[in-house]
Amino acid sequence: MSRTPSPRANGSSGEESVPGRQRRCPGGVKGLLIGCLLLGGCSLPRPRIAYATPEYRPENVFLYAPEFAPDVKRVALLPLACADRSPELRDGCEALTPVVEAELVKIRKFEVVSASPEILRKCTGRSAWTGAESLPQNFFDVLREAYGCDAVLFCQLTTFRPYEPLAVGLRMKLVSTRTGQTLWAVDELLDAGRQSVLNGARQYQSARLQGSYDGCGDWLVRNSPRMFGQYAAAQMLATLPKR
Repeated sequence: MSRTPSPRANGSSGEESVPGRQRRCPGGVKGLLIGCLLLGGCSLPRPRIAYATPEYRPENVFLYAPEFAPDVKRVALLPLACADRSPELRDGCEALTPVVEAELVKIRKFEVVSASPEILRKCTGRSAWTGAESLPQNFFDVLREAYGCDAVLFCQLTTFRPYEPLAVGLRMKLVSTRTGQTLWAVDELLDAGRQSVLNGARQYQSARLQGSYDGCGDWLVRNSPRMFGQYAAAQMLATLPKR
């Protein structure tokens, strides 16, 4: 009786090995891998990006002295104000007031006390001041008595564009309550339409994410007015005198 030759051993499939044939990834496994990549999306860490254009640095800054005097220990932060009462600026003041306060506390150069609009109106006749108006004669004396502050920080929102390209303009002035001397002032417009500003916002966001900068971070830089306002406030306050 003739015997049929048995197939060569090639695993459990019984298929004969053919030179040059490549094993294919099963369709189900391939689909699972693609799905994982798509779902991972923004969460996949990416290396910090180096940009050819230098990041933005504020230039319109006044310093009375390079370092704070020892007696500047407590600062009263006035509510974020705007001279133009347009709906856009009013919304910007409401959104960025806590942002400016948080960034000011974060630098830890002095104790920060927030002046409430109600007490400010009661003591000075207005709930918000930009610092450009003619102030009441006893303005600083009243605030020093009410808050025990050594200086007052005026903050004005001059520009607020909450759509791409984002833009935030801030004017800040720190004034001694004892002498009325301006200790520090800055007036800048940060426009994400400028490449240096956009690069600076990206670097700031990358640092906040501890170097893991991805597509989600870039979306926030371009579309989150609050995040961009945080970056703007941080850049301005970084120019304060040293302690």
